[in-house]
Amino acid sequence: MLRKLLLAPVAVSLLAATSLAGAATELTVYTAVEAEDLKRYAETFNEDHPDITINWVRDSTGIVTAKLLAEKNNPQADVVWGLAATSLLLLKSEGMLEAYAPAGVEKLDPKFVDKSDPPTWTGMDAWVASVCYNTVESEKLGLSPPASWKDLADPMYKGHVIMPNPNSSGTGFLDVSSWLQMFGEEDGWKYMDALHENIARYTHSGSKPCKLAAAGEIPIGVSFAFRGAKSKAAGAPLDIIVPSEGVGWDMEATAIVAGTANLDAAKTLVDWSITEKANKMYNVGYAVVGMPGIAQPVKYFPEGLLDAMIDNDFEFAANNRKRILAEWQSRYDSKSEAK
Repeated sequence: MLRKLLLAPVAVSLLAATSLAGAATELTVYTAVEAEDLKRYAETFNEDHPDITINWVRDSTGIVTAKLLAEKNNPQADVVWGLAATSLLLLKSEGMLEAYAPAGVEKLDPKFVDKSDPPTWTGMDAWVASVCYNTVESEKLGLSPPASWKDLADPMYKGHVIMPNPNSSGTGFLDVSSWLQMFGEEDGWKYMDALHENIARYTHSGSKPCKLAAAGEIPIGVSFAFRGAKSKAAGAPLDIIVPSEGVGWDMEATAIVAGTANLDAAKTLVDWSITEKANKMYNVGYAVVGMPGIAQPVKYFPEGLLDAMIDNDFEFAANNRKRILAEWQSRYDSKSEAK
């Protein structure tokens, strides 16, 4: 059956290294987690549950989401472990997820739990927007650091800002979605009209604006905080600015696929996915995880960032994604870099 699931050559299926002959249950798990992390995820889970074998089907978020939607009437996955919350909300709206409150869900930050009762998904880890500001290049140009998102629309910054294209970057979409939530629809688009005047170009990667700022190719890159902290730790002359209005964010999340024939084992995996042990595992690659008090300090991670995370309306982002992206494309795509 697994052979039929693969989207060769792009999809990757990895059998958990710790699977046992004659294991009681096999779970087909769809994921967008980085391929190099999958073995570690399965091995850590199997330390506690050696009787459940994980068969991974891995690809990028867009492809995994499209595959799940295509299989709506004949589901092949048992669990989704590591997909954007906005994608899971789209699946939820299609009635494709099994509502389930995993044991210990009350220990998670409420931001990391679907608002339905019982929830249909739970969050694992998050990436958070911020501004990467090259102090050396900005001083050469006579710029002063912005304190807010709206400051970036000041004519002083014309041609000195780069941000991600939301059609190709999840980071770009969380920026646009959060601005529409914070400022309202009308004022949000007015803000982006003004910001567009200052944009040098839109990238197709969420980390690239910060990398370009770190390299001195642009003074200001709208990116995410973990990338900024890593670049600063490597010696880049960056300040990582948390805009005063608040910051958007997105997360990887987990859910049970409705109709699974392995519901008990799927619940066991989802129960485990929100444990302290699992959250410590997520913290290897993410500075923000779902369980408070677990994340270890990241050097140069900006103070106050977690408090600045907006109460993101993932339902709004998921339900309006297509409309928002089409509007953005019609207004601003002329400055997108070539793919």
